[in-house]
Amino acid sequence: MKKRKVFVLNGPNLNLLGKREPEVYGTESLSGLLTMLRRRAKENGIVLRTYQSNHEGKIIDRIHALLGKGYLGIIINPGALTHYSYALRDAIKAVGLPAVEVHLSDIDRREDFRKVSVVRDVCIAQVKGLGPEGYVRALDLLLKKSSSL
Repeated sequence: MKKRKVFVLNGPNLNLLGKREPEVYGTESLSGLLTMLRRRAKENGIVLRTYQSNHEGKIIDRIHALLGKGYLGIIINPGALTHYSYALRDAIKAVGLPAVEVHLSDIDRREDFRKVSVVRDVCIAQVKGLGPEGYVRALDLLLKKSSSL
């Protein structure tokens, strides 16, 4: 049986989770968040591959590398790239995989510039303001999408 895989991408500054503005982003580290998500994925027979970078081009290269590799979809927290990276938007659209945009905080309740997401319209859903649980919700959305195909 072919392995079902999901790719999880985290953008700039997410390597500082647990340390950076815990009142906004919480106290869970990225490693802890991914451990929790891997448990949920394993319960559903999903293999997670993960990547974090502070560099836009490296994230885009990773998205391109997913083409033809049998992934069910992408869970992506683009960090600040959310608000201005049309190159990231185009990469998500180009690979044609279902993607769920995730934000730990509710970007619609923050500074005006954070309310803009240039990737929202190339994703099947946006999950925001649920903290680490948002990643689990994103996984559930991808599983639901893949079962309806």
